[in-house]
Amino acid sequence: MRLNVNGQAYEADVEPEMPLLWALREFIGLTGTKFGCGIAQCGACTVHLDGEAVRSCSMPVSAAAGKRVVTIEGLSRDSSHPVQKAWLELDVPQCGYCQSGQIMAAAALLAKNPRPTDKDIDEAMTNICRCGTYQRIRAAVHIAAGTGKGGGSIIHMAADGAGADSVVAAADQTTNA
Repeated sequence: MRLNVNGQAYEADVEPEMPLLWALREFIGLTGTKFGCGIAQCGACTVHLDGEAVRSCSMPVSAAAGKRVVTIEGLSRDSSHPVQKAWLELDVPQCGYCQSGQIMAAAALLAKNPRPTDKDIDEAMTNICRCGTYQRIRAAVHIAAGTGKGGGSIIHMAADGAGADSVVAAADQTTNA
């Protein structure tokens, strides 16, 4: 099977029905794409296939033949992609397991919709984060998009340079509501 992964050609001697995820991890050695559920629900295995975010755990490697596959390792060599920079700025991950898939989903969203609303983000970001970092994820997508939207998020306030007193006051309002 001939694959183009992160701009490099690979020959993988695998069965056509093997999930793309396993070809990437086991035969090519790119382990940034994670196995989560195996049924295309959680999104930890998200990669780009010709620019579209796809779940690689349930996609046969034969579906990727002749197409461009981009993994988290290929998004940027030095974490300089705007989504990666925003993730670092807001310290999005907790356990971090799902984050490569989250980043790939966010990058695909922004490639199609460079100025997403909260609703756009919520509809496009269907990956599961068991740590519940959804507010940080949404805030990071807005930062990567350059929208400067606070969206009511305390995390956004901090990222937008609000002083600690403002962030604490907003947190108090949220918890006392």
